[in-house]
Amino acid sequence: MRRQRWIAVAALVFSATCSTGCFWIAVGGAGAHGYEVGKDDRSIGVKFDDASITTGVKTRFINDEKVDALDINVDTFEGIVTLNGSFPSKRVESRAIQIARGDKGVKGVRSKLVMVSP
Repeated sequence: MRRQRWIAVAALVFSATCSTGCFWIAVGGAGAHGYEVGKDDRSIGVKFDDASITTGVKTRFINDEKVDALDINVDTFEGIVTLNGSFPSKRVESRAIQIARGDKGVKGVRSKLVMVSP
């Protein structure tokens, strides 16, 4: 369990840095991420706020006993959180949505989660 949390934290840091547009420069990935950053009209402040929301939601997923943070991807765009991934029961989906809504600055939550049998 402890190893899973470290993996989740590493994934969280990676996803947060990618969503701010800074990490692609470090790895030289001008392809996908460079194009994405060039097309993103959000201000630096909004990008930072979105990255903060994403990080906060993922951190609460990691610390929650019901939600598996490794099964759910969190993306934030202008305060709207989108959850992608899978969940084993409606109760877990509801919990994930509730957690995402609880972050300061969240304007809405879109669930694109898919239920899979455990």
